[in-house]
Amino acid sequence: MNLEEFEHQTRESLETALSQLQTAMLLVSSLEIQILESGNAVKDLGRTIETYIASQQNGVELSATRHR
Repeated sequence: MNLEEFEHQTRESLETALSQLQTAMLLVSSLEIQILESGNAVKDLGRTIETYIASQQNGVELSATRHR
């Protein structure tokens, strides 16, 4: 292998590695967004459950008051 072939092969390997790193970074960014969105969905679900439980407890208190 002469110097020119070595340089060409090295350049190609570096380009491949950089391309793979760029792809990995894009995937990481996408995963971060998905994780944040999932976290927000879980928070929203928690709020919905809390609201439902509170409304059920208030309903029980109201019906208990009506029966007195």
